[in-house]
Amino acid sequence: MHSYRLRPASDSDTPMLLAIYTSTRQEEVAQTGWPQGQQDAFLAMQAKAQHEHYLLHYPEAERHLIELSGETAGRLYLSDWEQEIRIVDIALLPAFRGSGLGSQVLAALQARARRAGKPLTIHVETNNPARRLYERLGFVEQADKGVYLLMRWQPDD
Repeated sequence: MHSYRLRPASDSDTPMLLAIYTSTRQEEVAQTGWPQGQQDAFLAMQAKAQHEHYLLHYPEAERHLIELSGETAGRLYLSDWEQEIRIVDIALLPAFRGSGLGSQVLAALQARARRAGKPLTIHVETNNPARRLYERLGFVEQADKGVYLLMRWQPDD
């Protein structure tokens, strides 16, 4: 596995961030049977709403693009709070899913949390296939929020 790098996202990355978001919801939205133009407009609206939600609720978040061999592979939004490190959002483009890249990024975040002596947390949709990955890496369910589970990884003391 090649090593990845995190690059701070800027406003000029908005189209790529939209493409990453869209890739995570395309299958689901395609099931509506809407014409492609309507699906694209809906996904753009949802991406904008999510972006505004993150700015409002996580104004301090680090916003990164994940790059592998010079190619954009995904995004990572992270908030390093006093009591915990929260993965606000992590998403990989389809070509990079299942490649071990997600595990590599999460292992680096676990190392960061261990150095800081803080737990690492993330909200995961209950039906998200990545939930199995988090469980394999030692994340445990902390709270059931309906559609989302709050999962937590605690460094060894």
